[in-house]
Amino acid sequence: MSTEIQTATFGGGCFWCIDAAFRRVKGVLQVSSGYTGGETTDPTYKQICTGLTGHAEVVNIEFDSNQISFDTLLAMFFTLHDATQLNRQGNDVGTQYRSVVYYHSAEQQAQTTDYIAKLQSQIREDIVTEVSPATTYYPAEQYHQDYYNANPEQRYCSLLIAPKLKKFEQDYKPFLVN
Repeated sequence: MSTEIQTATFGGGCFWCIDAAFRRVKGVLQVSSGYTGGETTDPTYKQICTGLTGHAEVVNIEFDSNQISFDTLLAMFFTLHDATQLNRQGNDVGTQYRSVVYYHSAEQQAQTTDYIAKLQSQIREDIVTEVSPATTYYPAEQYHQDYYNANPEQRYCSLLIAPKLKKFEQDYKPFLVN
């Protein structure tokens, strides 16, 4: 079986949570927190926090599609955030926290729109997830990379991320690295 490396880019609120979850998935080769979708070249965290650069906080995921499918990654992504909240996730408010899938191929675009349509048929609230072509990705500052694992006792991590990860690990146990 040959390796089929692909990229997925998801934004669903603060990137620390999404990053922490996908680092646990079999077939995910690399996870990087960063910024995309805006106008500013090489933005900093301080700049994107203003909401004026147009960027979203995202995770860029390299994965082996022979080990984990894009559809499975989509399902995971949509369980990690509330796709009905426009430009926010909980107390994190602003366009930089929008729900967004940046697709890297026509196939990913179709899979994403199909998944959203299926999900929308199951809930009453409108799904507001943006589906856009991937643009230039800028890695976040080093201290944002693998933030949860480096800072599990930090208040935001222990109160908000840890419970999401526990549920994620229960829901997706067969797909996770031991």
